[in-house]
Amino acid sequence: MAQTDKTEQGMAEPDVTAEDTAARNTTAQDSSAHDTNASDASAGDARASDPRAQHTTASDTPAHDAPPPNPPPPAPAAGGPGPVRMPRWLPRAMVLALALYACFQLGSWAFHQLIGLLINILIAFFLALAIEPAVGRMSARGMRRGLATFIVFFAVFVAAAGFVFLLGSMLAGQIVDMVEGFPKYLDSVIRWINDTFRTELSRVEIQESLLRSDWLRKYVQNSASGVLDISATVLGGLFKLLTIFLFSFYFAADGPRLRRTLCSLLPPAKQTEVLRAWEIAVDKTGGYLYSRGLMALISGVAHYILLEILGVPYAPALAVWVGLVSQFIPTIGTYLAGALPMLIAFTINPWYALWVLGFVVIYQQFENYVLQPKLTSKTVDIHPAVAFGSVVAGTALLGAVGALIAIPAVATLQAFLGAYVKRYAVTDDPRVHGHRRSGGGRALARLRGLLRDRDTRESGDEEDAASGTSGTDDRP
Repeated sequence: MAQTDKTEQGMAEPDVTAEDTAARNTTAQDSSAHDTNASDASAGDARASDPRAQHTTASDTPAHDAPPPNPPPPAPAAGGPGPVRMPRWLPRAMVLALALYACFQLGSWAFHQLIGLLINILIAFFLALAIEPAVGRMSARGMRRGLATFIVFFAVFVAAAGFVFLLGSMLAGQIVDMVEGFPKYLDSVIRWINDTFRTELSRVEIQESLLRSDWLRKYVQNSASGVLDISATVLGGLFKLLTIFLFSFYFAADGPRLRRTLCSLLPPAKQTEVLRAWEIAVDKTGGYLYSRGLMALISGVAHYILLEILGVPYAPALAVWVGLVSQFIPTIGTYLAGALPMLIAFTINPWYALWVLGFVVIYQQFENYVLQPKLTSKTVDIHPAVAFGSVVAGTALLGAVGALIAIPAVATLQAFLGAYVKRYAVTDDPRVHGHRRSGGGRALARLRGLLRDRDTRESGDEEDAASGTSGTDDRP
């Protein structure tokens, strides 16, 4: 019985054990599933917070669930170049370059707009330098600089007005003579044409055809419109002259104040150099105008005497023309100035034109070799080639104004070079004086050297003999 109970108990234990085992397995599966879900949730949270985890999870999913994304860019190697970034200074540099370019364009535009005013100021400055010696002498005698400057400018204005009046009267007289004598000239031309070409032209028919022609009508219309342009040009020229005179008046009257203002901006060492340069410019510019004005006066008087002797009309105006043009246009000014009186003298008598030409040539030689060296030796001494080149350069740069101020500017520059450039003594080489050494010259020089050495030896022997004789006489 007992055994049977044990057997039944043993038979029942497996059943209980199997059920328990199944229950335990079910519980274990549920717990494992719960753990798996928890781990999946935690992994999902981690992937949500970490993009790389999301990328890894997405890449681990099968191909049929989601398409594979693009591969990530490779990470830069340690120590390799990173991503290129714009330097911080580049935007500032670009802004600065644009600002400089804009300033340059603005300055260039302003310079082109003010170039006329700057040229007028330059002319006024040279004119003030030219009259500075006269103003300085008058102010040194107790006269105020403003009054002295006004007197000098008044004298210059009177001289210029007289020159313009003389030339204007001469031109007006010539025009009146041409208008009055035009019918006679036309009759002579018509008569020559009729005799030469067997025609029957008359002055009345020619005048009527000219009056009815369209060419004359258009010419009159263009001339009427050109009068306005000429008037505007004349007014502009008068305004420029007024500007030049005003600036030159202030430069001359307030010269000491201008120098003080300029020197106050410089250290003492530079102030001395500026004052020295100022004095050189005043001496050279004033000396140039003084010497040229004096030679123009002498030339005008000489040519006036000749023209009066020959009976050439408008002798005073022609004399002033010759004097000014011949002196202020170097090298070729004399021949340009002599052309006008030659033409007017030719209308009176062809031989008078030859007399004028001969006198112009002879006076030019007298001026070049006698008069000019004495007057310009202490003021302005410039080589004729340098003077002519400076006038050509000044004309190319500033026109007629450049031709007038070219020689004073070159004289000032030459004075600067003479004051600051060091010079050395020239050797006695014949090639310096333009003589070439030849074989005979070298032989002659060698012979002279031998003769000099022989004379030296003979003089040395005589001195030795004299010293020996004196030594013998001095013995006891």
